[in-house]
Amino acid sequence: MGVCKICQQNSPKISFFIGVCRKCILTRPKKAIQIGLDAHRRSRQKFGLPVAVPRDPKGIRCLGCGNECQIPEGGRGFCNLVENRKGKLIRHAGAANQGLASWYYDAHVTNCVAAPWCPAGTGCGYPDFAYTAGPEYGYYNLAVFFCSCNYDCLFCCNWHWRHNAAKLKPLISAQELVKAVHSKVSCVCYFGGTSGPQLAYAINVSRLMRKKYPDQIIRFCLEENGNMNPKLMEKFAKIAFESGGSIKFDLKNFNEAQNIVLCGVSNKVVLKNFEALVKFHKQRPEVPFLYASTLLVPGYVEVEEVKAISQFIAKLDTTIPYNLLAFDPLFEMSDMPYTSKEIAEECYRIAKESGLEKVRIGNLFLLR
Repeated sequence: MGVCKICQQNSPKISFFIGVCRKCILTRPKKAIQIGLDAHRRSRQKFGLPVAVPRDPKGIRCLGCGNECQIPEGGRGFCNLVENRKGKLIRHAGAANQGLASWYYDAHVTNCVAAPWCPAGTGCGYPDFAYTAGPEYGYYNLAVFFCSCNYDCLFCCNWHWRHNAAKLKPLISAQELVKAVHSKVSCVCYFGGTSGPQLAYAINVSRLMRKKYPDQIIRFCLEENGNMNPKLMEKFAKIAFESGGSIKFDLKNFNEAQNIVLCGVSNKVVLKNFEALVKFHKQRPEVPFLYASTLLVPGYVEVEEVKAISQFIAKLDTTIPYNLLAFDPLFEMSDMPYTSKEIAEECYRIAKESGLEKVRIGNLFLLR
């Protein structure tokens, strides 16, 4: 059971590690953010990662992702992949030809949040974007896991990327990844971690794959937090759109203060990026392009937050698929409860009432 350091409230829905409740995040955001960022510092120190997004006015601005770190001499960006060495930015991974990543084959139909609506799961877009008129059984997703992130979610289910980001291993060349494609690979999904700090690499790899396999259906997708450089995002979006692929945003919060407390950084760029991608979604209604998902974190991301996110999405396009994901207590928030069935059902109802046409609850086995 956690205790809020501001209002002194005790509750199983207050993270002990974070030490601040949702009510105080909303009503006393400056104090709550201060407490939240201290929790992120403590967590990142354990992995040897930069403890905060660098904002040195004399530093070099990195435009690799939405954080736009201002990196001091001898320092590193929040992702730990970029270093200011004697006044020059050195990118250790994530540039066009080398990524910090691993990969594996994931048999269709995968547990991707897009599966209930995408070509791999339904055959929509057949024969241009899918091999079959129904689920693509017998085909594979080349799942590329980026071992870096520009968020610092304290509930992260893939938290082990922090070890890789600190050690800068494993590194894989663009050509090595291209060789992983075979005749039964029908899509490539970049996830992690997140693709933001390594988006230039994802763009280059995708282009190389298209060039080498011009007659093969290969859809290119991102599953990510959305904190990307807008210009790089636009480049990848065009590749995804032309291939029948998609971009999936994990909209973790709508409230900026809560996003900083739970995830370590602002979500302003994320929301702007999501809006910017709607134009692609509207151009290809038969094969959904843009997806959203939200993890239902007890005490923090429940009915009020889902309502705000749902209304945000619905104002843009009511056909955007929206996944509500049950929470699994992991990483620094392992003391928290699971999402209740009642809360998940209420969030589903609210999302539908907001006007969204395609809403589902994922991770049903985790509901309590």
